Amino acid sequence: MEVYRTDRIRNVVLLGHGGAGKTSLTEAMAYLSGITSRMGRVEDGNTISDFDKEEARRQFSISTTLVPIEWNGTKINVLDTPGFFDFVGEAEEAVYAADAAVIVVSGKSGVQVGTQRAWELCERYNLPRLFYVTDMDIDDVSYHDVVTKLQELYGKRIAPIHMPIREDGAFVGYVNIVKNKGRRYVDKDQKKDADIPEYLNEHLGEYRDALLESVAESSEEFMERFFEGDEFSEAEIGAAVTTNVADGSIVPVCMGSPIKLMGVRNLLDDIVSYFPDPSKRKRAGLDTTSNSTFDADYDFQKAKTAHVFKTIVDPFLGKYSLIKVCSGVLKGDDVLYNVTQGKEEKLSKIHVLCGSKATEVKELHAGDIGAIAKLGDTQTGDSFASKSHPVDFGQIALSKPYTKKRYNAVNKQDIDKIAQGLTRLATEDRTMRIVNDSANHQTLIYGIGDMHIDVIASKLKERYKVDIELTEPKIAFRETIRKNSDVDSKYKKQSGGHGQYGHVKLRFEPSGDMEKPYIFEEVVVGGSVPKNYFPAVEKGLSESVQSGPLAAYPVVGVKCVLYDGSYHPVDSSEMAFKTATIMGFKKGFMEAGPVLLEPIVTMRVTVPDQYTGDVMGDLNKRRGRVLGMNPDKAGHTVVEAEVPELEIYGYSNTLRSMTGGSGDFEYEFCRYEQAPGDVQQKQIEARANKITKVED
Repeated sequence: MEVYRTDRIRNVVLLGHGGAGKTSLTEAMAYLSGITSRMGRVEDGNTISDFDKEEARRQFSISTTLVPIEWNGTKINVLDTPGFFDFVGEAEEAVYAADAAVIVVSGKSGVQVGTQRAWELCERYNLPRLFYVTDMDIDDVSYHDVVTKLQELYGKRIAPIHMPIREDGAFVGYVNIVKNKGRRYVDKDQKKDADIPEYLNEHLGEYRDALLESVAESSEEFMERFFEGDEFSEAEIGAAVTTNVADGSIVPVCMGSPIKLMGVRNLLDDIVSYFPDPSKRKRAGLDTTSNSTFDADYDFQKAKTAHVFKTIVDPFLGKYSLIKVCSGVLKGDDVLYNVTQGKEEKLSKIHVLCGSKATEVKELHAGDIGAIAKLGDTQTGDSFASKSHPVDFGQIALSKPYTKKRYNAVNKQDIDKIAQGLTRLATEDRTMRIVNDSANHQTLIYGIGDMHIDVIASKLKERYKVDIELTEPKIAFRETIRKNSDVDSKYKKQSGGHGQYGHVKLRFEPSGDMEKPYIFEEVVVGGSVPKNYFPAVEKGLSESVQSGPLAAYPVVGVKCVLYDGSYHPVDSSEMAFKTATIMGFKKGFMEAGPVLLEPIVTMRVTVPDQYTGDVMGDLNKRRGRVLGMNPDKAGHTVVEAEVPELEIYGYSNTLRSMTGGSGDFEYEFCRYEQAPGDVQQKQIEARANKITKVED
């Protein structure tokens, strides 16, 4: 592949609901541009984008794939993203690297939740965008219905630039609204001039008026001409659309059928014509030497800088760091400074990835996207620059995972392999987290949703040949007391020779401090327990609170006072006093009104207004307390509630089912509260065997 200047580059992300046809569209683009000699199919698992075995097996995209397409002297870096919400991190990384977006809408399914989420992502990064409606070859698909829905959602910004021509229900051509001319398909992607059917005049007039009104608003001169009834030339309309697409005041809508190659050539032409090259976009970083702003702005004449927006770690491909050049020109023999890691890296070679195929290139100009292999400790979000001019572009904002599952190795001998495999997977997937919960003796996988975690387990098996079992996580209950108690505990053992003797009198009461397991005091007078045994008593207390007598959960909020006891000048020992304390703790704790405490989380659920009633009803069923509702910037409602952590397992699936996928949630630990009696009883019964083990 040849080297492209910044003005001949377009970085385009494909977004949309799962199943809308993004991967099929990418395949059609690749075929028309000559990358492939035949079109692959998602159903056959042989597309350029979905090259991972897991993607081929499941028949949907899991990771973002880069496919650079050469079209009319321009390089279009197409970033094909997953549409399913569990893999939103992949889409977020791609949007971060893109300069424009094509939001793919299935004409059959219409505007879906994923369509609206794609729009919100574009709004977050202020991306120019257009809509591409697929499935136009299906008889009963209504392009007008899709356009009407988009206009209802996003107003006058929506401007159709194509509309379909049908004969007997079949999709046979289209009207170019900018040129006001009809085209008829000949042999799939080829076309010829055609008359505009009369039945289209009603909607054509409506669409063209909307387009011309948007053109008129681009300048005062155009506005005057519009009101005077002047006609705009084709060149004037095209130039105005290009300007307005770049600033977001126009969002074009076009259509076609990727699997039949209809409308794909038009889309490629529109991407080149209407979308801005990287130099039209702003990009700033922090010069860490002067602590000032560095305006990279994809200027090839400025100092070399780049940003890693994605990492691929594959057993067969190896490790690739996908970068976007923010300024300057990167060359294969450059030595760059990793500003984030604080170390220099020799690039060796620069590649361009096309699906799973890597092609070496000599250099990458500002705004271009490429890949560098084997960059040691480099991670997603790292910034590269020259050591004399270090520039940091910061981290990429990715969705935080809140769905968690406990995992165990099916074969104990695979524990190390599993840990290594998960570490590698976490390197390329920044929306998964591995947490070692030592307090509950479990290791947790956090993901965006259940499907995300299931895919992680499948990748472990496919790539690293290890199996894990996923189960519901244990909840971090705690034990404490509500009353006072007073115990006399004596440990006495005689087995020939020196015996064992320890005797303590202890008072227990709530300490009021739930941040500490225990508070220990001694008020012994008269030397009934020598001072040298006080540490042994506290050690016995320290061991006891690790696993409480009620349900073997850690103990918090207990105050223990050693006030008396006795000792034997020969048989007493530290071990004897520690054992006496452990025995006394169990007895005193159970006599002091023991209770289980459960963790309470503060949850924020963001949903469209029409779902707030359902969400609040469901939270109440989960023993939640709704604290209030507030509007957010996107026009949704944020429901705030306190919910027991025990009740939120599986909430991701429930919320998506309840809201059609439009709801999001987040939570954080708030405090511990006494669990209801039925919850306590279930926990005590379920963990009875653990109590026995502790006593043994």
